[in-house]
Amino acid sequence: MRILHTADWHIGQTLNGWTREAEHGAFLARLPELVDAHGADALVVAGDVFDGVNPSAEATRMLYEALVGLHQRRPRLTTIMVAGNHDPAGRLEAPSALLEGIGVRVVGVMHRRDGAIDLDRHLVPLRDRDGEVRAHVLAIPYLRAADLPGLGQADEEPGSPVVRATRRLYAEAVEAARKRIGGAPLVATGHLHCAGGLESDGAERRILVGGEHAAPPDIFPDDVAYVALGHLHRPQHVGRETVRYSGSPFPLSATELPYDHGVSLVELRPDGAHCEHIRVARPVPCLRLPQRGSLTAAELPGAVAALGLDPACPREGQPFAHVVVRPDGPAAGLAGEVERALETLPLRCAGVKIDWPARTAAEEAPPAPVSLADCDPGDLFDRAFEAAHGAPPGPEHRAAFDEIRLGD
Repeated sequence: MRILHTADWHIGQTLNGWTREAEHGAFLARLPELVDAHGADALVVAGDVFDGVNPSAEATRMLYEALVGLHQRRPRLTTIMVAGNHDPAGRLEAPSALLEGIGVRVVGVMHRRDGAIDLDRHLVPLRDRDGEVRAHVLAIPYLRAADLPGLGQADEEPGSPVVRATRRLYAEAVEAARKRIGGAPLVATGHLHCAGGLESDGAERRILVGGEHAAPPDIFPDDVAYVALGHLHRPQHVGRETVRYSGSPFPLSATELPYDHGVSLVELRPDGAHCEHIRVARPVPCLRLPQRGSLTAAELPGAVAALGLDPACPREGQPFAHVVVRPDGPAAGLAGEVERALETLPLRCAGVKIDWPARTAAEEAPPAPVSLADCDPGDLFDRAFEAAHGAPPGPEHRAAFDEIRLGD
């Protein structure tokens, strides 16, 4: 039994105003080939299918076309998709009656019947190519406060009540599943941050209920053969080898440029689950300019020319560039200057980071408190300008300040 695990597609994402539609389209067109090439019996999508709770018609169409394409390529494929914190959970589930006709089970929220977890919604049988049930997936989406048992009750136990409630929910779900399926292999999904996982700075929200940051990976019972996680964009395992983030299919922020993006292939064998990372080529190059350190605005055209980019490449296929620039004078407006310079070059600016000069310990020390009555307004302006832009103001900046201060 083989399962392809993927997550964090973020369909509809933009990067510094640029659409990622071409990249999503290329990855989703490649997905049926990956399923076919690796003989997958099931596809698990562990949340953050969309980038926001109000996806566009184009983003929704892209998803549905991808699901139809998967069914056409492998009609026996079972696809399980759960909602992440970015997803519109109810809207994701809404077409379930139609999607199940092409082998797709979507779980956006926790379902209960008579107070117990509704296994008819959350427990999905996986069949091999002969139609025999060989394993099950326990489809658990991103958990909200209302999903967690006993969260609002008085609790004097040490530690986090959110973590305890999350642990109880998984224990309840696995116990109920075991009563139905016995000792058959069980795969669980989750969309959360597990302690020990490496996150991408600025790309992933801290999402546990109540402001909690991370749950320990031992919240998942030991008899679960594999845990397919979503939320962190770097492929990695946490705790044991079989508790794994597949990562996002391509970089979604500057932090993710070094990641080896792809999907996870899981094979359920008699001796347990065996995992393999399958690298997926990036549909569009994502670059850092320069590769190390920083450059000035004047050095930028030469650095781009050295890349040997094709000026005839269509805009949607041009590389993204995360630019790190150091000021060689006042930095006011420097980021905008860099973006305007890149508009005429065959790449797309994904963001500009200013590399401020390193400060000495004396410069880092907070100034001694003084009375404003003892300060010269021009000196205060000079200090504020240099703190904001990494360089002292020029004559034009002082002239503009004096004009405002004197009211001329």
